[in-house]
Amino acid sequence: MGMNKHMEEAADPVRIVSRRTIQPRSPRAPEDIHLTPWDLCLLTIDYIQKGLLLPKPADPVDDLVDALASSLALALDRFYPLAGRLVVDHHHQVPDDDGKMSITVLLRCAGQGAELVHATAPGAAAMDIVGSVHTPSSLVWALFPLNQVVGADAAVESLPLLSAQVTELADGVFVGVSMNHSAGDGTAFWEFFNAWSEINRRGNEMSSRRPVQQQRWFTGTSPVPIAMPFSKLQHVVQRFQRPAAVAECFFTFSGASIKKLKARANDEIEMAGGAGAIIISSLQALLAHLWRAVCRARLARPEQETSYSMLVGCRGRVTGIPEDYMGNAVTFGKARSTAGEIMGNGLGWAALQLNRVVASFDEASVREWLGRWAADPRFVYNGEVSSGGTALATGSSPRFDVFGNDFGWGKPVAVRSGSGNKIDGKATVFQGPEEQGEGSMSLEVCVAPDVLDRLVNDLEFMDAVSVPT
Repeated sequence: MGMNKHMEEAADPVRIVSRRTIQPRSPRAPEDIHLTPWDLCLLTIDYIQKGLLLPKPADPVDDLVDALASSLALALDRFYPLAGRLVVDHHHQVPDDDGKMSITVLLRCAGQGAELVHATAPGAAAMDIVGSVHTPSSLVWALFPLNQVVGADAAVESLPLLSAQVTELADGVFVGVSMNHSAGDGTAFWEFFNAWSEINRRGNEMSSRRPVQQQRWFTGTSPVPIAMPFSKLQHVVQRFQRPAAVAECFFTFSGASIKKLKARANDEIEMAGGAGAIIISSLQALLAHLWRAVCRARLARPEQETSYSMLVGCRGRVTGIPEDYMGNAVTFGKARSTAGEIMGNGLGWAALQLNRVVASFDEASVREWLGRWAADPRFVYNGEVSSGGTALATGSSPRFDVFGNDFGWGKPVAVRSGSGNKIDGKATVFQGPEEQGEGSMSLEVCVAPDVLDRLVNDLEFMDAVSVPT
């Protein structure tokens, strides 16, 4: 399968003007970086896709794209592995050499380059994207490169690990970035985005941000490199049959609204007694608010099982992983209950279930999983996360600096994500816009269309939402 099969066609509403390969400004000696279990288990999901709607620049967009190409080359100096390629080494298993094949997937850093796409959508305006809580998916998804490409595809077809698309709109610019999830997690993604925007804003001065840790972190019990018992990498990929009937909405909650939800959740727990010193966080209160509303919107039966999956960051929680680590360092946690309990026991009770997921984090268990993964490789599949329309899952973090990404012609107007990993029940959380007050958050929610119709008409849920005007 050729690379062009993964690329958007030059069709309305978005037309591709040009593509170029951007190499790091300063070449280095080639280097191989071995991937950890955290990196390898994500070979089977889509690229991370996040992007920013920016104001219309005063300069011609052609000049802007040239400037972004120059600053991207400098950013790749700082994030050199993102200019590399995933490669597959095939070899016989050792030590018995019994004829079975195994593979090693590694990151080969030789400055091969990232991709920069210039596109135009003159018929699309900013309000088409942000003017409603309903997301125009066909437009927004076309603002990103490498749609519906899983991480393993990059190794099989030598695709770039990082691709950025700059799309000129009628009254603005959208910068969408796609990054292979095996190259890094959300923390790494936004660290790169922040550095790139700062370099461009400073006129190609190197970012003032702290150095990043590029080398991978392994436990002492994990083999390096990790040989996986497959003859071909394609054998681990299960193409997720994406449901055609999935719709998206983008909900923003003001800082004041978030404070009310948090206070309500904590008050309910205190009144119920027995929770001790537990304090529900703002995010836990918001996600509990969503969980209860989605159960109602799905018309879930009281006895029906429901779950909420969350990512728990391991930086600062697992000894030895530096804060500036640029690989993947997250683990999965899942709260389980019945729809009747979630809907009937109140916001505080639902938030408490999410709080317990985070509180149950155990470093020893994480280390044990990392140490045994090579002997029994298990991969993440979107089809398993969706759970037949009874589950919710949240990725990303409101702590990621989204609205600080000023490339030099104005702060972002909005943030959106592409088609990557969009499943029924996916809720992506973002930092809220400044005008919504300190502590504001946004949720990009993906559910079945009939469920979404009921959700946006749920007065209890929408009472907390800042509706676009």
